[in-house]
Amino acid sequence: MSPIQKQKTTGDLKAMDLDLMTLVDYQTGSIVSREIVSQKTGTVTIFAFDEGQGLSEHTAPFDALVYVIDGEAVITISGRSHRLAGGQMIIMPANEPHALKAVKRFKMMLVMIRS
Repeated sequence: MSPIQKQKTTGDLKAMDLDLMTLVDYQTGSIVSREIVSQKTGTVTIFAFDEGQGLSEHTAPFDALVYVIDGEAVITISGRSHRLAGGQMIIMPANEPHALKAVKRFKMMLVMIRS
């Protein structure tokens, strides 16, 4: 798995019409991310995973919502696999191990709310 490459933000995105598909670009053999909201109460990040790329199993101290924008991924939560495609979402519970893998290249929006 390759490290995540952060795409540079080109300014404040507040009060702008945004197309989720164009906020981050696919890159061969990589995972690319772009944080679009960053507050002490939570974050919203857009990711683009090339086919076969993923994030190894880990935990987070907060619930996280994953919305698949495009493509297809397997998201494993506490050993149970979920195959999601564009337009689908899942909530990953806090403190439960989870992992992600791109079946086909895919883009997702990750929303983390801190409590």
